[in-house]
Amino acid sequence: MNTVRRTRRTGRLAGTLLAAALAAGALTVSAAPAAHAAASDLVAKLPISSFSALTVDSAHQRVYVADSNMGSSSNTGLIAVYDFSGVRVSTITTQRHVSGLALNADGSVLYAGGRETILRYDTTTYTALPAGVAGTDTCGRSLAFAGGKVHHTVSSYVSYLSDCDTSLTYLDHSQPDNTWQRSGWQDYGRLQLEAGPGDRLMMGQPANSKAANPFLAVFDASGETLVRTAARRFADGEGKGALNFKDMAFSADGAAVAVADATAGTRLLNTADLSDAATGYPALPAGAAASAVAFSGDGKYLARGASAPGATPDLLLSPADPDDVTPALEFAFEGSLDGDRVAPRGLEWSADGSRLFAVTTNTAGSQYWLHVVQPPAVQYDTRFTGGLTHSPAGAVAGEALAVRGRLELDGPAPAEPLKVTATRTDAGGTRELGTATVKADGSFTVLDEPDLVGEATYTVSFLGDLTHRPATDVSRTVSVGRAGSAIGLTAPAEASKSAGVHITGTFTAQGAALSERAVLTVERTDRLGTGTLSSVTVAADGTFTIDDLPRTRRDTTYTVSWPGDDLHDGTTASATVRVTA
Repeated sequence: MNTVRRTRRTGRLAGTLLAAALAAGALTVSAAPAAHAAASDLVAKLPISSFSALTVDSAHQRVYVADSNMGSSSNTGLIAVYDFSGVRVSTITTQRHVSGLALNADGSVLYAGGRETILRYDTTTYTALPAGVAGTDTCGRSLAFAGGKVHHTVSSYVSYLSDCDTSLTYLDHSQPDNTWQRSGWQDYGRLQLEAGPGDRLMMGQPANSKAANPFLAVFDASGETLVRTAARRFADGEGKGALNFKDMAFSADGAAVAVADATAGTRLLNTADLSDAATGYPALPAGAAASAVAFSGDGKYLARGASAPGATPDLLLSPADPDDVTPALEFAFEGSLDGDRVAPRGLEWSADGSRLFAVTTNTAGSQYWLHVVQPPAVQYDTRFTGGLTHSPAGAVAGEALAVRGRLELDGPAPAEPLKVTATRTDAGGTRELGTATVKADGSFTVLDEPDLVGEATYTVSFLGDLTHRPATDVSRTVSVGRAGSAIGLTAPAEASKSAGVHITGTFTAQGAALSERAVLTVERTDRLGTGTLSSVTVAADGTFTIDDLPRTRRDTTYTVSWPGDDLHDGTTASATVRVTA
């Protein structure tokens, strides 16, 4: 398949639409606008039973996935090697579990965290190079190459893997002579490392029972020793809002940091002091918990991974600029062909941003998949042409109104129909009307039932997607009037004073339903003058009756009226009866 949108059975969706029809056959509503750009999604089943690290060698177009296999200290770990098309080209088997991967600046050497060493491999031949000495690690390392050195974590010795989440973990770095040096930075839990532009190093702390308020810290790694330049703990004075850390990434220019927080979603921070950025990213879909995050090397995209149930998106690709409101390209993974969620720290980009590599896992965490996603490389202009029209020409409150327009697209036709969003602004404020599908000829129809009398302005927007740029909004102001009403009377041509007059009638009101039953005014006009009779309340089925004993002979006219309300015009009807003795 060469489009993002898939059937739910296979699990890859460009946008998961939760559709509902508005009253009177109105437009389809999408819970979150979804992109429909064409993209490639290749999938390889990984030969691993656990996952510890992912790194991408753009110089040689290779992807490395590490299997820590830490159930026993004697277990053999492996590193699976793939090319950029998802084909496995080699498997590096290690004598002990491998946890953590990093590449040097030119991609010539791959570093992997072993139990007692920092393993080194030639990235052309995959042959082992002399390993670097490191402190014995029993919980799994995190590695990052920054400032010309490999930085790595090492846990204090534990007898049981269940103790790793609270073990004291140190931050060390390798020396040129293949020895290691302790940095002095340490804390509890499985500390994670990330390298960034400008010799930056970041360290994040997952939540654990010995770290109720976990930290995030940024270091300058350019010198012989690490210098912390920013740090933050996130809980408030009441202990709320603590970081639930899953992953972190530097932006392409190093000025910003994105953090996958399983509780708060995607945090966007300023690297200089780790304060909240002025504008953040939209929330993840309801039910999705953040698990991974990665910026593309070209600075265009942000990838956000999540653990989400069913057809809820697990992967979102959106512009890296948080002020760009282009809807995300969304993927939902659900099943044996895709996995069920993005694994923590399971996202990496190629340096040029042309490919995203995502590791997914099943719910049990026992199987893994490698996805190779190629976002569209080109965006095309879009525009609304010809303005908006509406029908019927005389809009009334409570009745269906159709607003029509046309969206013109440059470039190739989209793989899936695009959607425009619409709002109505009137005296009651602005209301979101959902989305309307753009047909193959570019036309679209927004259906609505205005509920207030007066002017209503309809605004239609196209937010763009990863293939098409947003269009300038188009608007139309419609004058909305009151709906009509009518009274029908059935009266005898002649009646007697003694028997009385019996009149039946029907009342109808168009548009919005009345808040309560209509009460009709009845007047009688005869040769003695005009007088008001008792009012009549209309039954639920719209019928009513009038019974009267006339006071004089000759023609008597009965006039029945309803004054109307805020949304309906009033109406009047009359019937004349010849009254005899």
